[in-house]
Amino acid sequence: MSLDTLASSTQIKGLAALELRLAEDLSLLELPAREWVMSRTHDGQDVLEVAVIGGGMAGLAASAALKLLGVRACIFDRSPQGLEGPWATTARMETLRSPKQLTGPALGLPALTFRAWFEAQFGADEWQALDKIDRLQWMAYLVWYRRVLALDVRNEHSIEAVTPRADGLVMLSVRTQEQRFNVFARRVVLATGRDGLGGPALPGFIDGLPRARWAHSSDTLDFSTLANKRVAVVGGGSSAMDGAATALEAGAKSVDLLIRRNDLPRVNKGKGAGNPGLTHGHQTLPDEWKWKIRHYINTVQVPPPRGSTLRVSRHHPKVRFNLGCPVLSVENTDDGLAIHTPKGTFAADFLIVSTGFKVDWSARPEFAAFAPFIRTWADRYAPPSGDEDAELSDSPDVGPAFEFLEKTPGDCPGLSNIHCFCYPATLSHGAVSGDIPAISTGAKRLAQGIAGSLYREDVEQHYAALEAYAEPELYGDEFTPADAPPQYAEDQ
Repeated sequence: MSLDTLASSTQIKGLAALELRLAEDLSLLELPAREWVMSRTHDGQDVLEVAVIGGGMAGLAASAALKLLGVRACIFDRSPQGLEGPWATTARMETLRSPKQLTGPALGLPALTFRAWFEAQFGADEWQALDKIDRLQWMAYLVWYRRVLALDVRNEHSIEAVTPRADGLVMLSVRTQEQRFNVFARRVVLATGRDGLGGPALPGFIDGLPRARWAHSSDTLDFSTLANKRVAVVGGGSSAMDGAATALEAGAKSVDLLIRRNDLPRVNKGKGAGNPGLTHGHQTLPDEWKWKIRHYINTVQVPPPRGSTLRVSRHHPKVRFNLGCPVLSVENTDDGLAIHTPKGTFAADFLIVSTGFKVDWSARPEFAAFAPFIRTWADRYAPPSGDEDAELSDSPDVGPAFEFLEKTPGDCPGLSNIHCFCYPATLSHGAVSGDIPAISTGAKRLAQGIAGSLYREDVEQHYAALEAYAEPELYGDEFTPADAPPQYAEDQ
């Protein structure tokens, strides 16, 4: 037996023991709860209790939290199995940015943590030696998470339309390689990621540029095509560093980072603010405090990780960090791109814009049936002068279970049966609907809210079931009724 085969065998045995431990923990906790939601049909078709759109980390955590409460959830994901979310596709960092000890989607179960999964295969010493979690190893962990919890995921199922109905159901128009069909669900969860309600925030200067000469950092891109080319990267955040490093590692002739700020931010304020008080208390804060906290974090911005930045700078002198260098305009020329900035004109063959994401309903035609009716924070709150923030204003104003709310009550019946469990819910709920640190808190909050609302809808049926419940605790042979005491018998 080769050393590689022996190592693989040891890892399998370690995982098998961990899975037995997890099964025992779930048994001790009486989880998952027995299924209890009243079944429904529509035109002879079974109605799903919950449909989750997106099989990445948030979708898996939401589905798992619902399953533990006895609610069946079905996940639809357009990607092939193992390619859900960004980890194995558009993400280009070497490691995760989050500290390795964060428990992520484990839902309070120690045996479900990444650490338990890692140590089962590689041992405690390797865990102690680990700095950050490898990106593809995180994807492998999520694949295991899905398998060990037996979550219902339908891969290569694209959702073409989500239509809330006045009868309380939501219709999903589904497309696979073979067919198109409709399914109906009582609740729909949008676990659609960072750009979950829109797409890239594209700067105006890319208008009119040939698509072959630029890409957004979230695009699928074959970086080998950038070998021996001059590359410019707009931005100074994490995705900018990841794109620049990947281009350099693919053999780019040079990379110019064009960074608007005069200096890179040095402190991750969001990390410093993270604590259970904020995690559990943000959603109950007054509007002005919610806005103030999120706007401050947006304004000071998050620095790129040290490791990601060093990954770029080690390619000096092929890379240049151009600070205080916002892009004013870009021209397409016979020799490539002429990028005009206050510090002069940069020549490049290819441009990568790392400019983040925005809520943009036009980029999500599958949500067209309900998007115009959603209440946003612009409808709810007017910030003080000078604190305007387009990202926050465009964010949906969602309810306690992440449900969308109507801008005008009555205009879109059934809208509240669609739940926003992705990044744009952050202003309403805090950072619990997409990022690793508090994803379990968010998933539990979502699942508890959905479970409660499903029970309320069916309370008459549950009460009828309560009345009809007839499993005896006593059979009548456990005791003998006493005769009446003599003093009472005389009075009769």
